[in-house]
Amino acid sequence: MQETPHIPVLYREVIEAFAPCKEGIVVDCTMGYGGHTSLLLENNPSLTLIGIDQDPTAIDFSTRRLHPYGERIEIRRGRFSDVAAQVISEKGEVLCGILADIGVSSLQLDQRDRGFSYESDTLDMRMNPDAALSAAEVVNTYSQSELEKILREYGEVTNARRVAETIVQRRPFGSAKELSNAIFHLMPKGKKIHPSTLVMQAIRIEVNDELGELARLLDAIEASSIRRLRVAIITFHSLEDRMVKNRFSTWAKNCICPPEAMRCTCGNNHAIGKIITKKPLTAQEDELRQNPRSRSAKLRIFEINR
Repeated sequence: MQETPHIPVLYREVIEAFAPCKEGIVVDCTMGYGGHTSLLLENNPSLTLIGIDQDPTAIDFSTRRLHPYGERIEIRRGRFSDVAAQVISEKGEVLCGILADIGVSSLQLDQRDRGFSYESDTLDMRMNPDAALSAAEVVNTYSQSELEKILREYGEVTNARRVAETIVQRRPFGSAKELSNAIFHLMPKGKKIHPSTLVMQAIRIEVNDELGELARLLDAIEASSIRRLRVAIITFHSLEDRMVKNRFSTWAKNCICPPEAMRCTCGNNHAIGKIITKKPLTAQEDELRQNPRSRSAKLRIFEINR
């Protein structure tokens, strides 16, 4: 396998998740640098893959990396919720699996000019560099109440009001490093992650509409008429994991009557499949040692069987 600039998280679990897919098409909604895509192609010789990404750097790298697989790989650029909905409409029953790895890739974090890291000399954080909204606009133009809202909701920052107030008082900021230094003293210390990580995470989620993207992907899957489909989603944030968990639970419910109903009147046949992972799969010890960033990764799997 060609060397990749990052380690795909939960690689064994992803391979196992799609082992039942003996033929057809698997969609990798967040192809990135081709880690999961190449593993699935190698381990499932009868499958073809459609890889989606909005980052042109990732597209260029993966196009070269996955070239040896020839017609077994198709790469499309765009927001994964939009492109996945198109693929679902086009391919229908030929699809056998959908994979989404929600969040920023290791290479994007390590590229300081992308502005994702608290050490970055820029303030960008756009997964699609052509997108209109950047971290600089969020940090330097959002009102204090808007900043407080995204810090609390997307970063679960406990003192979001004070952090937002400090940002407004000390802006404008020209780099993620400058922002991190300004709020460092306000963040809780002693955790395994850098104190500024949750603030950076919240801003990144806002810039890239990550929760909206995930919700729209789940909507497209739910609205499809595909009868059999494996859906595997990796999340790194409690809000994303909760969204996936709740949606999978809804999909698995036969009865959709309101809780206060005395008896079932809905027909009790509304489930579209079953939950494969009662609890999310997490990284094994050896992976945690090799790739510390995998510690927050959670994989949930659902099997649609209409």
